[in-house]
Amino acid sequence: MTGRLQNKVAFISGGGSGIGAATAQRFAEEGAYVFICGRREAPLAAVAESIRAHGGKADYIVADVSDEASIAGAIRQAATRGGKLDIVVNNAMAYSWGSIADTDTAAWRSNFTTTVDGTFWGTRAAMQIFREQGSGGAIVNLASICGLFGTAWMAGYSAAKAAVINFTRATASEGAASGVRANVVIPGVVETPATAGMLSDDKTRAGTEKLIPMKRVGQPLELANAILFLASDEASYVTGACLSVDGGRAADLITALE
Repeated sequence: MTGRLQNKVAFISGGGSGIGAATAQRFAEEGAYVFICGRREAPLAAVAESIRAHGGKADYIVADVSDEASIAGAIRQAATRGGKLDIVVNNAMAYSWGSIADTDTAAWRSNFTTTVDGTFWGTRAAMQIFREQGSGGAIVNLASICGLFGTAWMAGYSAAKAAVINFTRATASEGAASGVRANVVIPGVVETPATAGMLSDDKTRAGTEKLIPMKRVGQPLELANAILFLASDEASYVTGACLSVDGGRAADLITALE
């Protein structure tokens, strides 16, 4: 441990797998007391136990990020059990797949309840606690490259992630005077349970990697390291930033057009 988050208390939604789990592990390695939440207890318990087995400090709270009272209560519980709250990472998301013409209203709205509403509820709870503590704090929201580019068959998800990006900017503007920093990490294609089906097909994986300048998909740890930086005091003068972690996918026009 190098202690970049020593004595910090952090809350991470969607912490049972993928980017959320990797972030929890990195935060704990750097000295944070980490609380992870999600809907399924088994993966949360496994991540927390793994962190503790490696000398870190972690607990889990079963909560549904698409439910206002559930996610707000989980963050409040983390602050109470941890004695304070320093960092919130809004990582949980949901998505639907299908053409615009065939998407019904319920499916459309399902993209927003967890991704946008959940991020708002998590951010609001964090800012209320920071205000009560009389302290600043760090909020890191997870968007997606789909929020930067229109993505066929994923219109709802793309719109929701675009909303997260601009919501984070508004949060940064509002929170700056009281020491609350808010930044957004924008992943490209990352190898997680959510992408496992797509990436397990060799042809699809090769086609995906061809579009990425670095010619490979990302790993959860690579996203976790970016989130760690933005959550840490090393980023004390960084707020409202949008950090793409995508192997150059959003930067390269020629590859994007291939």
